[in-house]
Amino acid sequence: MGKPSHNWLKISIINLLIVSFVGVILRYKIAFSLPFIDQKHLLHGHSHFAFAGWINQAIMILIIHSISFNDENKLFKKFKPLLLINLLTAYGMLISFAISGYGVYSISFSTLSIINAYVFGILVWRELNKTNKNLRSYWWYKAGIIFNILSSVGAFTLSFLMAKNSINQNYYLLAVYAFLHFQYNGWFFFACMGLFINQIEKIEGIAKNLKVIFWLFSIACIPAYYLSALWLPIPIIGYCIIVLAALAQCLGWGMLLMLIYKNNKQFEALIHHNGRWLVYLAGIALSIKLLLQLVSTIPFLSQLAFGFRPVVIGYLHLMLLGVISLFLLGYILASHLFKINYYTKIGSIVFVTGIIINQLLLLVQGIEAMNYIGIPFINESLFVVAIVMFMGLVLINIQNEYNHKSKN
Repeated sequence: MGKPSHNWLKISIINLLIVSFVGVILRYKIAFSLPFIDQKHLLHGHSHFAFAGWINQAIMILIIHSISFNDENKLFKKFKPLLLINLLTAYGMLISFAISGYGVYSISFSTLSIINAYVFGILVWRELNKTNKNLRSYWWYKAGIIFNILSSVGAFTLSFLMAKNSINQNYYLLAVYAFLHFQYNGWFFFACMGLFINQIEKIEGIAKNLKVIFWLFSIACIPAYYLSALWLPIPIIGYCIIVLAALAQCLGWGMLLMLIYKNNKQFEALIHHNGRWLVYLAGIALSIKLLLQLVSTIPFLSQLAFGFRPVVIGYLHLMLLGVISLFLLGYILASHLFKINYYTKIGSIVFVTGIIINQLLLLVQGIEAMNYIGIPFINESLFVVAIVMFMGLVLINIQNEYNHKSKN
């Protein structure tokens, strides 16, 4: 029997496969026809399941693993009920949203998921305090927990508006962007950074710089929310603060890259080559994301970007697939939590290739939308790429299942 972290992560990777499969269905419906499926409802199920079933589940497991030291079995036993509840709510949201959209069942599962996240955050916070270690990675975990709580404000507001059939577009968008921002720029990003810093803070003499980097990102996170709301009338002082927040994040990221560059040999010794290339790709995606974020502070470009759905979808996919998902896969492989075999490598390459082509096509689609130019077969191409990503994950899951059976 494998380690608890391996067994739980196996379920997370299966969930990622399900996310990809639903993505294939969504792309098929856009390109062709699938009248018995409600696109909007399934899209809500897809996004909620991607957040809870794949990203949140994987992050929870990896944080438990990173703070368990030599007592992994005991700590996973303690957190097992929360991991199971998170899975229950993830599957519940996928099914209920797909069937009826925002309703009693979907909102109930969503609320239970948020409450479960609160409990998880409290227990992790207590575990971190028990260690009596002032590690920089623990700061990132704690900040991520706070931002996860903040994101729930957007989720509750959105659920309230949907339940009341409110048609106020500004309130709706502000609630959506609050939830999304404090999830992927808050909880997801800070948790992943905590996992990453947990490895590189072992390099001697870099703790002081890591402290500065943490504060640049954490202080900038709240005002950076308004980068998604630049279409609102914002006072000049508020606008300057938003620009400074975008600059602070770029500065923090640049400082971290310089630290890695100066300590490259120690870094490569800590991050195994099996997953290092995925971590590098996630870093490139994050660099692009932060630069686009900074450019979006130009009022004309901000209004142009948020006025076109393909641009928003491309931006979200860049963060959730290009940054978060690639990092998590890279971290899992680099930490030897999965046995690396031929099909794992091929599957990873196929999946990454699909992500890159998907982002390029979304870029083309965004330019197409902004210039009102029709590009033939763009939706069909996105459907094919969705299948490519799905097949890459099929190979990874087949190899994981084979490895699991060979151990038993």
